[in-house]
Amino acid sequence: QKDVLLEILDDVEAEEETLEVTKDAISILSDIEKEEMRQSILNDGKRVDGRGIKDIRPVSGEVSVLPRAHGSAIFTRGQTQALCVITLGTKGDEDVNRALTGEVRRPFFLHYNFPPYSTGEVKRIMGPGRREIGHGALAEKAIQPVIPDREGFRYTTRVVSEILESNASSSMATVCGATLALMDAGVSIKKPVAGVGVGMVKEGDREVILTDMLGAEDFLGDMDFKVAGTRDGVTAIQMDIKIEGVTPDLMQRAIHQAREARLYVLDQMSEIIAEPREDISPYAPRIYEIQISPSKIKDLIGPRGKTVQAIQEETGVTVDIEDDGTVAITSFNAEGANKAEEMILAVTAIPEVGKE
Repeated sequence: QKDVLLEILDDVEAEEETLEVTKDAISILSDIEKEEMRQSILNDGKRVDGRGIKDIRPVSGEVSVLPRAHGSAIFTRGQTQALCVITLGTKGDEDVNRALTGEVRRPFFLHYNFPPYSTGEVKRIMGPGRREIGHGALAEKAIQPVIPDREGFRYTTRVVSEILESNASSSMATVCGATLALMDAGVSIKKPVAGVGVGMVKEGDREVILTDMLGAEDFLGDMDFKVAGTRDGVTAIQMDIKIEGVTPDLMQRAIHQAREARLYVLDQMSEIIAEPREDISPYAPRIYEIQISPSKIKDLIGPRGKTVQAIQEETGVTVDIEDDGTVAITSFNAEGANKAEEMILAVTAIPEVGKE
């Protein structure tokens, strides 16, 4: 394509070298490219890279690629690749959103980064834009339903997805990579989640639904429909569409075609890691819980927090206290946790007959 463009521009500029003529030539070539791609799909069922309309690009992955992190994975589908990293923290590490409606604390959250080099560009790396926020929110919503309940898993879980290479559906690669990384970290997710993107090319009464789109098919096609979920159901969807509405029949076909692709990707993922590891990373903090009387919370906190701060400084642990009297002790070693537990019980003990 690039060679054809350069050859035509050489011929055009040889006759009349102006910026407007060059722009017109590039625009005409783009229109021809779009028409050729769409007709090839509609007439022959053949795509830009030679795949059939339901074929998925090669899928591969690897876990524990960053051994010092609490969990990590690389997920690759064709020319789209995501590196996902898990960090486990305490209640104090929760993401806090303060708004006029009140404070919202999130024990699970996902950050998505799309650096310029992922598409072969050289640009200044700046703060998150609409793409990073939107794609991150989609991937987070896709995984949120399978995260263990707070009562059974006291950790705050942060996922960071770095897109290393992108040729469409990087948000769905993030869903797959994050699932692998969570299982590598020992997070007892309820079920694995995968995501795929399906597109569409429509001309009059003719329409073809494409599984696992390329960037060119996304740009030149009529629909980008991303579906994420488990083997049993859908957890998140997102649609961009350029035509006048979507019929119920089209939606049904797209969702079923996406399900077939999702099940295939889940099978590929199960070969990389089938279930969560039995224990969390040795580099992650350990959380121990004890129960005290709610009436003793003020004694444990002390005036202006002096008592609990002194315990934390002496033992090197982090102490989180909840309103029902649950005290979470977070430590990187059992010795510090045991010492902190003794000190907490000494402060909050209720006298009992026959007990010293």
